[in-house]
Amino acid sequence: MKNKMDNFKYNISEALELPKDVVLDLPKVIMIGDIQVNISNHKGIIEYTQETLRINTSIGIVKISGKDMELKTILSEEIIVKGNIQKIEIYS
Repeated sequence: MKNKMDNFKYNISEALELPKDVVLDLPKVIMIGDIQVNISNHKGIIEYTQETLRINTSIGIVKISGKDMELKTILSEEIIVKGNIQKIEIYS
């Protein structure tokens, strides 16, 4: 049932030219060079250290690895991380 609903939402977003991240509740990851990552539509933080950040999303876990990372902003819909970003992985 969920797959049919996702297909329906996808088709509606295509027809009406709506942003898919909003309509389908998908995470949106924006990386600015290797110094900042913005993640929208998250479901919360699982782990946070200066070297690792794991964030829960609707498609799985987003893992950010780096050095001297710090959380600059934590909002209900967005997280901003600054530091020396080395790797981003998605585990679904």
